[in-house]
Amino acid sequence: MVETAQEGGGQLSTSRENILRRVRAALVDVPADEPVERSTQQNYADSHGAGPTLTVLEDRLRDYRALVRRVGSDHLAAEVAAALERRGAERVVVPFGAPREWFAASSVECLPDSVEEPLTPAELDRVDGVVTGCAVAVAETGTIVLDGSSDQGRRAITLVPDHHLCVVRTDQVVDAVPQAVRLLDPARPLTWISGPSATSDIELNRVEGVHGPRTLEVLLVTDAP
Repeated sequence: MVETAQEGGGQLSTSRENILRRVRAALVDVPADEPVERSTQQNYADSHGAGPTLTVLEDRLRDYRALVRRVGSDHLAAEVAAALERRGAERVVVPFGAPREWFAASSVECLPDSVEEPLTPAELDRVDGVVTGCAVAVAETGTIVLDGSSDQGRRAITLVPDHHLCVVRTDQVVDAVPQAVRLLDPARPLTWISGPSATSDIELNRVEGVHGPRTLEVLLVTDAP
């Protein structure tokens, strides 16, 4: 309980001051210039016993009902083509900076999108999906972060189409959120994605695709090109 100052200007005594007094007493013998040690790089698997980082990411993504596949870089184009074929996709949105080699094995029509020449909402609504890269992926929370870079594009292109196919390199995967935050630029338009778009009504019935893609599919590239 917080005690307030007595009427008439009596001495102020608060719970906060009591706590600070105890902290100062505990630190009285600590040198003022002693560095603060923070173990922020601890591996998630080591600290939680949850398994290797990539396995944790896969498990979290599947918990959110995302589709996940590991793929070697030399098979990435074939996997992109196969993923789009399974969806019966004919036309997909592609950020202007997405590598062309991703689509080397696919026959779908790729519609480029950029800030200078954006597709309209109506055009986005008529496509079968979108293919992007990512900025970082967080194993602990199963979260993929987009920052609007050239291989990810505008936020709208990943919110309107019903299918989002996201390419994630293993060197973009970190253990926990603090590591991801240090890698991201807060001035960029950050979108944090944890599985397909979903909500629940008052009866707790899950409905997917309300605020974004109904299907999130992740290709986890496990080796460098």
